[in-house]
Amino acid sequence: MIAENLDTIHRRIAAASRRAGRKPEEVTLIAVTKTFGSDLIREAVRAGCRDFGENFVQELVRKREEVGGEEIRWHFVGHLQSNKVRHIIEWIHLIHSVDSVNLGNEISKRAQNAGRTVEILVEVNSTAEKTKYGVRPEEAAGLIGRLRELSNINVAGLMTIGPLAPDPEESRPAFRSMRRLIETLKMNGITLPHLSMGMTNDFEVAIEEGATMIRLGTAIFGRRNVPHAGTGDPAHAAPEPGTDGITQ
Repeated sequence: MIAENLDTIHRRIAAASRRAGRKPEEVTLIAVTKTFGSDLIREAVRAGCRDFGENFVQELVRKREEVGGEEIRWHFVGHLQSNKVRHIIEWIHLIHSVDSVNLGNEISKRAQNAGRTVEILVEVNSTAEKTKYGVRPEEAAGLIGRLRELSNINVAGLMTIGPLAPDPEESRPAFRSMRRLIETLKMNGITLPHLSMGMTNDFEVAIEEGATMIRLGTAIFGRRNVPHAGTGDPAHAAPEPGTDGITQ
C-alpha cells in the first residue's frame, strides 16, 4: 500500500512541478510518521523514503531506536520545547519549527556541546491563526538576524502551515505570501534555500507556490486513528499545555 501511495504522490509532485515550471527534484518529500508505527516506517524505507518527520520528541527518539538505519534523515516538525532539545540534538537532520530566540539559544548551546552545526527553519504563522505557533511574517527578518548571530546553527529557510480548509486553493494566499517573504528577504541580503509548506490536502498548491519541502502523513500511511487536542484534526490541532505540540 505504501509503495503504491508513494508512486501516486511522486506523480502528483511531478505534475505540480511542471505546472510551476520547476523540476520535481527540487521538492523533498518528508514522510510525517506521527502516531504511525515503526513497521510502517520500515515499509516506507523499503519503498524509497529517506526523509521522515515527527512532531513529538519522545515518539521521535523511540522510533529512531526501533527503526535504526543511518540512511534515514529525521526532521522535527512539531513545536519544540527548549528542555527537550538535548534529546535530539546529536543526530537531528533539520528542525522546522524555531520561533523564538530562546529556543535558538538552547539549540546553539546544545549543538556546540555536541560539536556539530544544526540546520533550522524559522516557523512563520502565515494565517494569523491563534491556535498556531510561529512568528508573524513581519517579524521573520528580525528573528533570522538574531538567530544568525548564534554559533552552531544555520538558518536554512522558513516553515509554515496552511489553513485548515477542504479546498486546497484556500491555502494559496498563505503559501504565496511565504514565497514573497522569501523573495523580500533575499532582496535584503538574506538568502534562504528552503521553504517547508504543504501537507496531504494542499501540497500541490504549495509546490506551485515554491515549496522545497512538503510534509505528508495520511497520503502515505493512511488515516490516523488518534486525534490530538484542539480541532480534532491531527494535522492542525493546538497542543495541550506541557506537550511537544504539533504542526503536521
